[in-house]
Amino acid sequence: MHEETKAVSRRILEEVFNEGKLDAIDRWVADACVFHAAADPDLPAGPAGYRQAVRKYRDAFPDQRMTIEDQIAEGDKVATRWTMHGTHRGPLAGIPPTGKRVEASGINIDRIVDGKIVEQWSNWDVLGIMRQLGQMPPMEEAAD
Repeated sequence: MHEETKAVSRRILEEVFNEGKLDAIDRWVADACVFHAAADPDLPAGPAGYRQAVRKYRDAFPDQRMTIEDQIAEGDKVATRWTMHGTHRGPLAGIPPTGKRVEASGINIDRIVDGKIVEQWSNWDVLGIMRQLGQMPPMEEAAD
């Protein structure tokens, strides 16, 4: 069972984020899926919310690649640690495209029932992205 739940989390990152197959969202996200994402606290439930988040980040980083670093499964939950690389080619949170390459790490915890994500907790390095895009000074400068 754990390999099956890991596969759901892996496939959504690969198919949707890496390959841009938005129709795959309906296959992997339950209609009533609830999202807990610090970077996107107001996402609607279900595939519509997931689609909204994916469009936001794929529009900003159209060449993004998500690499799965680790996965751990227990019961109906899968923790996936990932790294994203991409080039800032579209607006993001009011920031016009910079053309800068960025890298961010994050962790998703997906609760999976009947082969679909029914709840997701997502946390990733938003501050690091803002620094890489030139929106915030590095920590050593900020401390002065």
